[in-house]
Amino acid sequence: MSDLRPGYRELAAPGGLACLWVRVVGQERDRTDVLPDGCSDLIWSAGRGAFVAGPDTGPAPVSSPPGSVLLGVRFRPGAGGAALGLPLSELRDRRVDLADVRPELAAHLDAELEPRAAAAVLSRLAAELARAPRDAEVEAAVARLADPHARVEALAGELGLSERQLRRRFHAAAGYGPKTLQRVLRFRRFLAGDRADLARAALDAGYADQAHLARECARLAGTSPTRLPGLISR
Repeated sequence: MSDLRPGYRELAAPGGLACLWVRVVGQERDRTDVLPDGCSDLIWSAGRGAFVAGPDTGPAPVSSPPGSVLLGVRFRPGAGGAALGLPLSELRDRRVDLADVRPELAAHLDAELEPRAAAAVLSRLAAELARAPRDAEVEAAVARLADPHARVEALAGELGLSERQLRRRFHAAAGYGPKTLQRVLRFRRFLAGDRADLARAALDAGYADQAHLARECARLAGTSPTRLPGLISR
């Protein structure tokens, strides 16, 4: 996380972490929409300090002034609740100061830290958070939902849980229920795929048809499939 050149970069991370990441804004203000990905993030921003970005259900506008430095720890879908020590549904569609969630961690991530010092602290904390025990059944369900043909209705029975139990545990670990996570993961498959032929791309991602894709893009991204950008990160 020590490379502070302008741009966005990701680094591999262990356990329930999806990645460590760095975003440095160049000489012009950066304004973009972060699109839902099922993940949650612990973020340090120079001048602001540390905050948590919960899992989103729609586009989250982000505006960063020139020279902004942001460092992040991204938790995989289903891992954020355990790592942050609270039901992740409390952070859904929210950005909350880390001091209000884990004050003992926030004490190490002062807003006035030099970015490389903050990167060192964040890397150390990430290693600790990666060891947090995770919900094995939720992890198994998340893995099944990566399949475009997965049926949410069958998940609870396959895992030996009632639908109410599975939903409650999803809200705690992932921030929302399995049906919502399935929609988000399906949307991310579409974003990551070849979008030259929208009808084909819709089916490959797991949508019933192109009209289904268009409705979901409007709900999750606030725009049409033809106007979607590439993958966007916080």
